[in-house]
Amino acid sequence: MAVFTEVPFDEAAHLIEGLGIGALRELKPCAGGIENTNYFADTSTGRYVLTLFERLTAEELPFYLQLMKHLADRGLPVPGPHADASGALLFSLRGKPAAVVDRLPGEHHLAPDAADCACLGTLLAGLHVAAADFPLEQPNLRGLAWWSATVPTVLPHLEPRLAALMEDELRYQQHLAETPAYATLPRGAIHGDLFRDNVMFEGKLLAGVFDFYFAGVDCLLFDIAVALNDWCIDLESGRLAEDRAEALVEAYESVRPLESAEIRLLPALMRAGAFRFWLSRLWDVHLPRDAKLLKAHDPTHFERVLLQRRGAPWHPARHRPVLP
Repeated sequence: MAVFTEVPFDEAAHLIEGLGIGALRELKPCAGGIENTNYFADTSTGRYVLTLFERLTAEELPFYLQLMKHLADRGLPVPGPHADASGALLFSLRGKPAAVVDRLPGEHHLAPDAADCACLGTLLAGLHVAAADFPLEQPNLRGLAWWSATVPTVLPHLEPRLAALMEDELRYQQHLAETPAYATLPRGAIHGDLFRDNVMFEGKLLAGVFDFYFAGVDCLLFDIAVALNDWCIDLESGRLAEDRAEALVEAYESVRPLESAEIRLLPALMRAGAFRFWLSRLWDVHLPRDAKLLKAHDPTHFERVLLQRRGAPWHPARHRPVLP
């Protein structure tokens, strides 16, 4: 992923030496992504990922690393973080917080079909169930509070039409968050960024999910909405691919059935998911940071997705009211 901080081989080797995972043999920067510095680190015993955190602080990071460990310990296909002899999961490298986690096998399915989406739905529900007893609390740092604080910094860069759309959607989401129905939504630790490029497959089997560094405590429905907006759309138009969406939600509900408030508010949360990534991509484009290999994602993609979610609200077929 993006390289903001260059790491000398010998410094990485010294850190890895203390983790009991073999001697470092190859260190290669990862291209793509926009948040952290990531290196593939191959050792004499296996393949790992070394991450330097560019925005998250040492005070915030234990939530993410402990969540990954919690899920991995329960058998979920999540990259487990590696500890030193004292049990520490968080280190310092080049003046930045750092961690080393397992590198997952497999490949991305960037053009998913309904079967892939069903695999994802089953996994996502499993993550939510497994995280139900996770004891740490930390809010979704890219949730409503961040939207409200960030919109004013982005608005001056937008043409009037887009500024009006952004202000209108923010008002809608602020109002939604104050409703009694929203207050009843089940909450817990969520992934928060479950895109196709954060999931690995081996053949038809889902091999793992990674990049938990947007996780936080939020409504579980937001996680479902984010996944639907990426896995179940036509990339050119942003329209929902309903066969894939049906497969994802049906598989999810085979593990954790949705509550009535979740069914009712799914279209609103799909708008929220689209808004969150439209805003963050605009922020990255107009307020960029220097980084080698950095390429910001196109914000117009989620502008299209948001317009589609606003114009064509969707419920799974089995949850739609039966008309006389």
